Amino acid sequence: MTIEYNVIQEIFMPATRRSRVFSISMPPEMAASAQLLAKQQNRTMSELMREAFRAYNETQVARFIDEMGEYARTRNPRGYTEEDIPRLIEEVRAEMRAERAAVSR
Repeated sequence: MTIEYNVIQEIFMPATRRSRVFSISMPPEMAASAQLLAKQQNRTMSELMREAFRAYNETQVARFIDEMGEYARTRNPRGYTEEDIPRLIEEVRAEMRAERAAVSR
């Protein structure tokens, strides 16, 4: 009898939720607008909110990339490229050797 109970219990146990549940609040006008949009698009509110987050997240990522590009341009005013790096390293090392040699004399 115990074995049957365990089998039945396992069959009817709810599956582990694969998503997190959030409770959000919004002004009544916004909520009505969101509900209307969801109804017009035959979506659930969850689907609508997920899509809204995806769009927001893409915008934020694009903004971050643009800001980093702007910052990078200010950090490279001479327009050095990756091909310039070995030459620049050698120039700096040569300067350092010359300074050490001058101090040693």
